[in-house]
Amino acid sequence: MRAKIFSIFYTFAYEFDSIHMTFDTNRMKNEQLRYLAINAVDEEWGIVVTTVGYQFISPQSPYPLSRHPDKYHFSPLNHRTLNEYQLVYITKGSGYFTSQSVKKQKISEGTMILLFPGEWHSYYPDPDTGWHEHWVGFRGVHIDERAGKHFFGAECPLFRIGHSSTILQLYEDILDMARKEKAGYQQIISSMVLHMLGSVYYKWKNNQFKDSYIEDKIIEARRLIKENLEGTLSQEAIASKLGLGYSWFRRMFKEYTGIPPAQYQIQQKLLRAKELLTDTSMNVSEVAYTLHFENTGQFSTFFRKKEGLTPSQFRKQMQP
Repeated sequence: MRAKIFSIFYTFAYEFDSIHMTFDTNRMKNEQLRYLAINAVDEEWGIVVTTVGYQFISPQSPYPLSRHPDKYHFSPLNHRTLNEYQLVYITKGSGYFTSQSVKKQKISEGTMILLFPGEWHSYYPDPDTGWHEHWVGFRGVHIDERAGKHFFGAECPLFRIGHSSTILQLYEDILDMARKEKAGYQQIISSMVLHMLGSVYYKWKNNQFKDSYIEDKIIEARRLIKENLEGTLSQEAIASKLGLGYSWFRRMFKEYTGIPPAQYQIQQKLLRAKELLTDTSMNVSEVAYTLHFENTGQFSTFFRKKEGLTPSQFRKQMQP
């Protein structure tokens, strides 16, 4: 009888451990998070990664899955304020977001959330859908500078970029390297964050120009400018060739490229001048004439202002 009782006890204990191990394994599949140590050398790089992870929230499941350290602790019912930036990518499901600068709104899969230091916020999945969430936290002067230059702002923290396997792979690579903690890993994973930010900015900018008519016209305008660097085609003439009013053309060109068409033409002239000085035997006066400068002096002044050295000095520097 005693042996039978022990047998039942050990069977129960084994089954309990098996259930516990299954629970832990399933949890690992649904959640991974890392908080990263940072040293003084890492700080000097200008950007450091503080945390990275993911959690897959099933419908009607609690959120978040785990309690985080105090400075990261999060409850959907309360606002949270961080001392760092975070990129939170929702790859499945839907939910809600609100912040100090943005009223509560619904967000869907394919949305990237950029959280800002000192800005309270709250977000959580819709109980009916749950969601898949990847995040990476970071800070540093390189990011502060980009925010200061208004590439990103707390008043516009949501980016509907759709599904991106490239960005998702970056999250996975950062998490993998954070687990291994090899020498110099902070420098490579923080550079991956910059790649992610660049990708988000690129997708966001191009999503603003879903009108293919505008995009086609700007592409054609740039082609005409490049093909007529050695001609006398004016910006007004380019707009006319495209069947556009000059004011509208100039405004849309600047919105799309970030610079007016005249400045774009100047940039292309400089690039063409470099090509002629590097790849041909034309003298400086011939280059100036080819690009329709009034005289050699005007061309030399233009070139020195842009490059910090004269055309002759540039040619000498480029020679083997």
